[in-house]
Amino acid sequence: MTDLLGWGLLFGGSGIFIVGSIGLWRLPDLLCRLHALTKADNLGLGLVASGLALLAADAFTAIKLLLIWLLILVTSAAVSQFIARQALTKECRK
Repeated sequence: MTDLLGWGLLFGGSGIFIVGSIGLWRLPDLLCRLHALTKADNLGLGLVASGLALLAADAFTAIKLLLIWLLILVTSAAVSQFIARQALTKECRK
């Protein structure tokens, strides 16, 4: 049962990544694209990391995967904030 749930989470995370990529392609401006991509990356990576944690051979590997996801959550929020701030600053200088 855990294998089935793990694979389901992996496929769900891959689907979220695809939706985020479509949002990157279709949305009109930088801030909308950044919002869509950040949200999709965080949720998609969370699902993929959770699925891989369920499929992992031992608990140490599962904990490492979840810690990697938490690290990406923090850095993704900081980097997207930095990019948005720089974009708005350059827009105001025009």
